[in-house]
Amino acid sequence: MVDKSVDWPYTYEELLERAYKNMPQKVITSERFEIPKIIREISGNKTIVVNFGKIANYLNRDINHMLKFFSKELATYSNLDGGKAIFIGKFSIDALQKKLQKYIKIYVICPQCGKPDTIIMKKGRIYLLKCLACGAITPIPKV
Repeated sequence: MVDKSVDWPYTYEELLERAYKNMPQKVITSERFEIPKIIREISGNKTIVVNFGKIANYLNRDINHMLKFFSKELATYSNLDGGKAIFIGKFSIDALQKKLQKYIKIYVICPQCGKPDTIIMKKGRIYLLKCLACGAITPIPKV
């Protein structure tokens, strides 16, 4: 409880203005989540994503789930060779990176809080994205 009989040297507005003046102009925030960069090789009529398994591990997603998404999005046949994904056809790094961003937006990032700490659950026939950070549960499309 504040003693109102004491005369304070500053008013609330003066203290607030003083605090704003002492704050830095730009607050630097560093996110811990960065979208991984795809490493691609072209071999004849095949596109090989060399670090596909590492990306799946980084995103905490099943590699087969990601492969099925990419295969549908690129409208091509694909298979796995260890941690490498092989797609029939020649695809640019930009096209692959955009598909990865789309996958992350739909199947990784929580739409409520924007954090990547999520898991995919299945309840009946419905797939759900459960956020481990905020607890939100959101339905997601089947791949």
